[in-house]
Amino acid sequence: MLKVVIFFLFISIIPQKSHAIEVEIGGLLLDSTISRQGKEFYFFFSQLWQDLPNSQGINVQIKEQVIPRSGTKLTVKMNDKVVYITYMGRRQEPIKDRAEMAMFILIEAMAQQQFDVNNPDIANDGW
Repeated sequence: MLKVVIFFLFISIIPQKSHAIEVEIGGLLLDSTISRQGKEFYFFFSQLWQDLPNSQGINVQIKEQVIPRSGTKLTVKMNDKVVYITYMGRRQEPIKDRAEMAMFILIEAMAQQQFDVNNPDIANDGW
């Protein structure tokens, strides 16, 4: 028994080489769409998301909710905060423009998140 304990102590003391490479995830984009229009919106949005710098620590979810007899409601959330909502009818509509608009609004929300509201340098009245 003593030999086993000494063996495990010896193995734990010996430095082991780790060849693991750290992988940094820039940000997560989650797809919760259902319809063909929602998948197309996600496709265009994800193409723009790939080119977006400084997205570390930001989680974006595209969620789709079916509204009976009307179409769907697409919601874009950033860190569980709604930043963009759009409604799509049952007919095909141009989706690329909506994805670009959602990305511009998301970029603005990311920029606003960078500012700390409690910072004394940023006063409410500008003085």
